[in-house]
Amino acid sequence: MENSSQESRLRSENSVTYDSSYPIYAMAFSSFTSPLHNRRRRIAVGSFIEEFNNRVDILSFDEETLTLNPIPNLSFDHPYPPTKLMFHPNPSASLKSNDILASSGDYLRLWEVRESSIEPLFTLNNSKTSEYCAPLTSFDWNEIEPKRIGTSSIDTTCTIWDVEKGVVETQLIAHDKEVYDIAWGEAGVFASVSADGSVRIFDLRDKEHSTIIYESPQPDTPLLRLAWNKQDLRYMATILMDSNKIVILDIRSPAMPVAELERHQASVNAIAWAPQSCRHICSAGDDGQALIWELPTVAGPNGIDPMSMYSAGAEINQIQWSAAQRDWIAIAFSNKLQLLKV
Repeated sequence: MENSSQESRLRSENSVTYDSSYPIYAMAFSSFTSPLHNRRRRIAVGSFIEEFNNRVDILSFDEETLTLNPIPNLSFDHPYPPTKLMFHPNPSASLKSNDILASSGDYLRLWEVRESSIEPLFTLNNSKTSEYCAPLTSFDWNEIEPKRIGTSSIDTTCTIWDVEKGVVETQLIAHDKEVYDIAWGEAGVFASVSADGSVRIFDLRDKEHSTIIYESPQPDTPLLRLAWNKQDLRYMATILMDSNKIVILDIRSPAMPVAELERHQASVNAIAWAPQSCRHICSAGDDGQALIWELPTVAGPNGIDPMSMYSAGAEINQIQWSAAQRDWIAIAFSNKLQLLKV
């Protein structure tokens, strides 16, 4: 990635597009390398249809030929739209020889992705009292301790699962209102954001307490997404409902954001830190723009401008930055998944 201070435009010839037959929301890059297809990477995409019957497709991306195609037999039905998809973050540490995909919606589900079939592994219900459970808004798979997945729910809880055994490790009432997102920092430390407008950090060694590191300036303005910088765990990013701002937080100085990125022309929907750099973050929103920002060591008086931008021409609902292929960012808008080379 070029570190120029000049704003540059990501050119469309550096992109690959997949057209789905339905609107797309959830997306995930796999880090798994198949011995049969070592050049190709898998990408999972989930439909967003406001009814029970939804789909997840597994695509094959060939970086040399710049082709992106659905893999026959690796499409499967999913109850309700998946709110998030994520492949096993550390396949070499997995107990399985195949790739594992997790999805959230009504329940947390794990799927084994074989060469030519998908096998359901677990359906995990976080309600202790009923077979029905409150919808899951998001989840995060712990890279350092990959047996752990944390889920967030509209019932104000976060649930930590041991997905190797298929059992709940712990469940916490995390917020006063719906929890919209969760992110791991360390093996036993996670953070969450909520409709109550707060970012809270939890340590599994002391479950009774949490640390509030940010609250919305306007009371009860929901925080929708949370991204924890894996390259520098001091930094997090969050977005507010119906706001064009990305708020950058330093957990050492709670309450006061270290930066607010305000160049989107409409609400921001998604954020993703660069997997290889602690100072770059991508954002996307209803203005159809995907912006890449380089965070300065010291913010100037006039705010921060993005270093590069891409116009999708439609509201962008989701972004993912590939940890395995770090030059590629995926954006979802309408019924399209587009890969951008950065």
